[in-house]
Amino acid sequence: MGITRKSRILVASFLLLLITVEAAIAEADHHDQGKEKKKPPPHDAASTHYRMLSPLPSGQERVFCEARGSCYYKTLVCPSECPQRKPKKNRKHKGCFVDCSSKCEVTCKYRKANCNGYGALCYDPRFVGGDGVMFYFHGAKGANFAIVSDENLQINAHFIGTRPKGRTRDFTWVQALSVMFDTHTLILAANKVPTWNDAVESLSVRYDGEAITIPTNGEEAEWRAGEEEGSTGREVVVERTDERNSVRVRVSGLVEIDVSVRPIGKEENRVHNYQLPEGDAFAHLEMQFRFGKDVTDMVDGVLGKTYRPGYVSPVKRGVAMPIMGGEDRYRTPSLFSASCRDCRFRRPSGEGNGLPIL
Repeated sequence: MGITRKSRILVASFLLLLITVEAAIAEADHHDQGKEKKKPPPHDAASTHYRMLSPLPSGQERVFCEARGSCYYKTLVCPSECPQRKPKKNRKHKGCFVDCSSKCEVTCKYRKANCNGYGALCYDPRFVGGDGVMFYFHGAKGANFAIVSDENLQINAHFIGTRPKGRTRDFTWVQALSVMFDTHTLILAANKVPTWNDAVESLSVRYDGEAITIPTNGEEAEWRAGEEEGSTGREVVVERTDERNSVRVRVSGLVEIDVSVRPIGKEENRVHNYQLPEGDAFAHLEMQFRFGKDVTDMVDGVLGKTYRPGYVSPVKRGVAMPIMGGEDRYRTPSLFSASCRDCRFRRPSGEGNGLPIL
């Protein structure tokens, strides 16, 4: 049976329509290739993407959320229990934590390291990994280890310690921290003091080799770098979270760290039988880390590796002191070096500006 004239016309019409549609799609694709795709605003959907508004007559601070999502263009008000984001008496008063992400909430918290929380590094020294597993990493007194090592970030810790007679391993604590990124180095260190005094500042902070002074007055009690006009670098903020010896450090996109200095007290020394020598309070750092969007899934380091997707901790569960090894993999020649067996960080150029302060 032959094809009728009407059928031939329908087939031809369909083929013509198909060719026209394909041509239109090809033209649209070619047009789109010449245009840059729109990128979302920086820090979009971040918990801290907000604009400050004038406070209420009660003194409660308000923010206008600008992060995309369920909290977009909403106004959040700090509770009466914690009316300010940065209270002057941080040890006695909780701060108002604003979260403009999908949580869209305000909560009251003390702005100090939580030694039992994720990313904690406290005591002698005890870690809580990104997987929530607690472990000890003893290291060695006088040595330096890569706590975090990634493409854009290196965090090293300098250990101090003592080894009483008859003991086969050092008691150790973290005395200093170096945060290296781009060509910059930020150092936080506990000063060596013979006796502890809460009224004395025992925390030293340096940025690219220069000592920095952090103001002590409320909202202005912070130091900033990288926000000058035309700057393309990361913003760095060092903010007091108590009158002395406690700060919060933020390096945009990479890390936020709560840091405090504390000594080993006489009772603590007796209970743990540290047998510390006279004339040294063994002031050390207690820290909690939170990592940003620019830290990759391949992050390494004593703490960093616990944030890898699918990471399974090798430490023994159910024992009083689960030990994490790896001293040979993460030991660095100095506090300012990114050279270790499993280190990933490389300076874009040069060796940075960190100068030894130990």
